[in-house]
Amino acid sequence: MKRYVDEDLKGAEFRECDLTNARLIGVVMQDAEIDGLVTNLFVNGVEVMGYVEAELDRRHPVRLLIRSEDPADLLEGWRQLRADWEVTIERIRRTPGVEHRTVNDEWSAVETMRHLVMVHDSWFRRCCLGSTDLFTPMGLAPPFVPDREKQGLDLSADPSLDEVTAVRESQAAELGSWLASVTAEELQSPAPIPDNDMWPPYARGRSVRQCLGTVLDEEWAHHGFCVRDLDLMEASAGD
Repeated sequence: MKRYVDEDLKGAEFRECDLTNARLIGVVMQDAEIDGLVTNLFVNGVEVMGYVEAELDRRHPVRLLIRSEDPADLLEGWRQLRADWEVTIERIRRTPGVEHRTVNDEWSAVETMRHLVMVHDSWFRRCCLGSTDLFTPMGLAPPFVPDREKQGLDLSADPSLDEVTAVRESQAAELGSWLASVTAEELQSPAPIPDNDMWPPYARGRSVRQCLGTVLDEEWAHHGFCVRDLDLMEASAGD
């Protein structure tokens, strides 16, 4: 265990770090930001994530729909997620070139959508449908995903906004059609994950609903990241 005592960490950035069971005692933390998978977070003795999650649900009611076990709710949630993306894509088109810009070392808008192409191929087609097809070449996986090229990804891909949105629209129609016919019983069945080495290896033993949940959560979260970064770029341009 690393231990930091009387260290000056002002301006430090922890990216893709596992801080599970971390303890910050007697610290000064002002104007700080935490963004990630956070559970059971105690601040001065108070577990705060319940408040955070409730506020996120209030601001984004679609979160309630995509957590539902009812296929009708899930379909409506998916439609709302897609509607939000359509608004954001139109916003991007009003500033040509912004789709490839990055801020704070995050993915660009196009890269974010390319990642969601890969999420669809892996967590939906593979885990929910049992597909053994290679992933769409333009899909983008994080660096920690092994054997990316062997799984069909083209590491040199540089698609345009139109090319990415065309693939995304096809995938959206596929998922929407499936949600319109899937039953609650089918959602609770074991995920039909093929016996191969494609991503994600840790999904085995999950239900179809759990794998679908990853797709919906990723769609919601990455849309939020994209909007956040567009806001930052617009604010910077106005300074």
